[in-house]
Amino acid sequence: MGAMSVPSRIDLHTHSSVSDGTDSPAGLVRSAAAAGLTVVALTDHDTWDGLAEAARTAAGLGLGFVPGVEMSCEHLGHSVHLLGYGGDRSDPDWVAELARIRAGRADRIPAMLRRLAELGMPLTEAEVAAQAHDTPSIGRPHVADALVARGYVADRDEAFAGYLAEGGPAYVDRYAPDVFAAVRLVRAAGAVPVIAHPWGRDSRRVLPLDVLGELLAAGAVGWEVDHVEHRPEDRRDLRAYAVAHGALVTGSSDYHGTGKTHNPLGCETTAPDQYARLRELMGD
Repeated sequence: MGAMSVPSRIDLHTHSSVSDGTDSPAGLVRSAAAAGLTVVALTDHDTWDGLAEAARTAAGLGLGFVPGVEMSCEHLGHSVHLLGYGGDRSDPDWVAELARIRAGRADRIPAMLRRLAELGMPLTEAEVAAQAHDTPSIGRPHVADALVARGYVADRDEAFAGYLAEGGPAYVDRYAPDVFAAVRLVRAAGAVPVIAHPWGRDSRRVLPLDVLGELLAAGAVGWEVDHVEHRPEDRRDLRAYAVAHGALVTGSSDYHGTGKTHNPLGCETTAPDQYARLRELMGD
């Protein structure tokens, strides 16, 4: 889990094929090294299953590695994502909550397929499963990939924009914990909670600055500022508020392989001083 002595290119949010990325955990780490990163975190959606493979590969390459997870949460009925770094992955409450979130992801797939069929785009659960491979965290991206494979849409972006995004004609709600409860859960497990892309996809109205301040009071330590979905003015305001409140500021690619072609590894990075704070908070 260790990092290089002077890390300089640090990407703290990536996904492998264990959730909705397209690279294996080992392949992702090798790609991170090839991209010139000195530290990479693996933060698959609602599962830790890829961490051991990624950590072994990183150690063999001399690449700094941070174990993490991205939890699917909600606030006032809107999707919010929470990154959790380090911590006790045997904590029974955390294990149980991640399992409940994954079950909620899978349970809505039949209803989504029914809606897509009504829209003239029939898919089978087997087609979705074929896109999910061995992931325990099946979800909308795999439905999107099945739509692409059938030729209904050109790519994931079109699938989400036209059908699968919140409010879309094929969207189906699912279980997700309240983000405040999730922050407390992550802290209780000894992990470090960081809000992922808080103002991505026009979600500034969901997590305005005062709510981010309340999340800090609940135990969150900071949020992603430098993210491809954040506009320059969003980054300015998020950074200023973080600095004023002593919050951690991170930057990352949110890499998904070919699942998000506009998010190459290292396109956004975390400053070394902020990474040092994160490692200290993790107890390293």
